[in-house]
Amino acid sequence: MSILVLHKSNASRRGHLARAAEYAKKNGDRLLLVVKDPTWEKEFADVVVSVDTSDVGATVAAVRELEASEPEPVRAVAAFVGHSVPAAAAVASALGLPFVSEHVARTVRDKYAMREAFDSGNVPQPAYGLARTVDEAEAQAARIGFPLVLKPLIDNDSGYFRRVDDVGELTEHFPVIQRGAWSGIAHNPLYAWMVEKYGSAVLLEEYLPGAEVSVESIVVDGQAHVVAIHDKPLPMEGPYFVDVHYATPSRLPVEVQNRIVELTAASHRAVGIESGAVHTEFRVQSDGTPKILETAARLGGGPIYQSVLLSTGVDMVAAVLDVASGRKPDLRPKPEPTPAGFYLFFAEKAGRISEIRGVEEAGLKPHVHELSLYRKVGDAVDVPPRVWQSHGHVIFTADSADGLVETFDELVKSIKIEIESE
Repeated sequence: MSILVLHKSNASRRGHLARAAEYAKKNGDRLLLVVKDPTWEKEFADVVVSVDTSDVGATVAAVRELEASEPEPVRAVAAFVGHSVPAAAAVASALGLPFVSEHVARTVRDKYAMREAFDSGNVPQPAYGLARTVDEAEAQAARIGFPLVLKPLIDNDSGYFRRVDDVGELTEHFPVIQRGAWSGIAHNPLYAWMVEKYGSAVLLEEYLPGAEVSVESIVVDGQAHVVAIHDKPLPMEGPYFVDVHYATPSRLPVEVQNRIVELTAASHRAVGIESGAVHTEFRVQSDGTPKILETAARLGGGPIYQSVLLSTGVDMVAAVLDVASGRKPDLRPKPEPTPAGFYLFFAEKAGRISEIRGVEEAGLKPHVHELSLYRKVGDAVDVPPRVWQSHGHVIFTADSADGLVETFDELVKSIKIEIESE
């Protein structure tokens, strides 16, 4: 049979596609890849079709044509990036194959609809509201209270989110966030639909203090199986919120982790996810109460896949393909998890990379498993809120949780990206 992956080029997903190629070969399957302007991706698939998965209609048409030319029937549909989930849902619906529904694909990419679904499912979350003007934002702030967070409504396509602490900051930053949230994203598969539904609205949310965690799960026949919980050990207090460091297994109290597992399953039910991989994030309040930030119908981004594999032994790419193919995924973790984590590189200021130091030395450290740079000397880089993707990552393990902290500290000191202002 053939496995179809809908994709948008992303350097951090190289490992995912490599594993998908291994999976297909092992099971005697063909791997078909749909991605716009493929380059390095070509080495991993039997057939690559260049189509922009932002255009759902064109993607479905291209897949229909591909299916007609294939020697083997297409029996599985998968996506490893959130951007391609709406297209994958439409393709799966057209082919009569398992995936999240098109309605669910929209809900998990529409942050306001997601919040409404969580309300319906009684999943604890921050207070929230919509605003299209500064006056509306001030009215929402009076109800929600400060501090609050300004967010784009469309998931995963903008770095424009910011904490504001008072009316002065709200008045100053609301127009900037609003312009940034809706500019340059016409390629998003849900853009036209979202503009018609919301205009130029921005999502306002109650700021939640506390530790932040990400939860990786696989849903099989409506049953959620939590595979790993990553802590985000560095404080994420704003004004911008950038993921820099993840570590697993979680060091939260067992009873808090158990509650997170319960609420993760509840969040999946609330938005209607019945199969596949899910990435969910929470903030844990000072009294130990988890409140959900969001959930997504995909694997966690960047190095999360490798971190989970190193820590638990569970291969989430294989699990995604198993579920999509109608096979039973192996979700049994090894007896004791290995402390694992990763460090994402960001520039400290906007400009052009003049030097990258410490990479070769870091790569030689015994606990470093992968070090990847997405940028090179001479490349222009920017900083939040205008960017949200990192410029590289390093994945590492340790013999203990404290050892993981020590390794992270060493890597932060040794890897430097020097920037010269333009």
